Amino acid sequence: MLRSILSDDLPRSRWLAIALVAILVGLAVAPFLFPGAKSLNVAAKICVFIVLAASFDLLLGYTGIVSFAHTMFFGIGAYGVAISLTRMGAGWDAVAVGVVAGLVVAIALATVIGLFSLRVRTIFFAMITLAVASAFAILASQLSDLTGGEDGLNYRLPAALRASFSFGDTLFGVRLNGRLVDYYLVYAASLVLILVLLRIVNSPFGSVLMAIRENPFRAEAIGYRTVVYRTIASCIAAATAALAGALLALWSSQTNPDTTLSFDIMVDILLMVVIGGMGTMYGAVIGAVLLVFAQNYLQDLLAIANKALTGVPLLANLFHPDRWLLWLGVAFILCVYFFPAGIVGRLRQKR
Repeated sequence: MLRSILSDDLPRSRWLAIALVAILVGLAVAPFLFPGAKSLNVAAKICVFIVLAASFDLLLGYTGIVSFAHTMFFGIGAYGVAISLTRMGAGWDAVAVGVVAGLVVAIALATVIGLFSLRVRTIFFAMITLAVASAFAILASQLSDLTGGEDGLNYRLPAALRASFSFGDTLFGVRLNGRLVDYYLVYAASLVLILVLLRIVNSPFGSVLMAIRENPFRAEAIGYRTVVYRTIASCIAAATAALAGALLALWSSQTNPDTTLSFDIMVDILLMVVIGGMGTMYGAVIGAVLLVFAQNYLQDLLAIANKALTGVPLLANLFHPDRWLLWLGVAFILCVYFFPAGIVGRLRQKR
């Protein structure tokens, strides 16, 4: 049964299996194990970015497509839900309309970009996607009547997802309210999307994508229309990224260009895929957990180290919390050096 659920793509490493089970269970019990607004927000962001990184890995790791427009599709999904909740009110019908609209726009744009640009190779295609994503981000900032401009949109969520909605009881000391319902909605949807992506990459369609990645000319020679397959892969990745954006919008109740369309998010996604290991969905899971955790707690760890080294001026200054980006960069360099195939690739090779 486990083989069927995972589409016969088992971890193939004891340590990787332990890590994945720990992440799955840890996120499932996070509201009770780590009560508090910050820890719950971090857990929800991990769920969202796991899906976003996995959808990007479908392009980069499985198909060999280098695209810098992935955050555009992420933003389309988020803005679709945000605009519909703002215009139609806080109802589930608005959520459904926003999700569908985001999916339609994301798939349509991915199709247009794919059919007109995927014949261009490597860096040239990457530059085209970067230009399109930049233009879309500027457009979102300028259309203030629709998107709220630089400030973005604030909106009310459906009643069942609000913190004010309560079941009137507690469980393990945690109040059962709409915020908890919202978190488990994000968690369940993320888990389903990852399993769907696993099914796709382990299907005959996924095998064709990997053949195109390895040698597109040979794949074309044996009868596969590489542009069509790449376009379909781009549409699937765009749709999944849009759904991840919709989940973020449902969680945060606030959407703006910095949180959905920023190029910094694109860099984060790329780091997640490289750290975890390209060409494996499990790599996206590991990479997203590590990077989101580091972004939110590395400063706290450095603050503890800084306090412990107060008597040593040079070291205390080196471990100052404001230098967390420096240590994040050092950690990334070490990760790439010791795990050139990514963490998942190294664990599987070791086995």
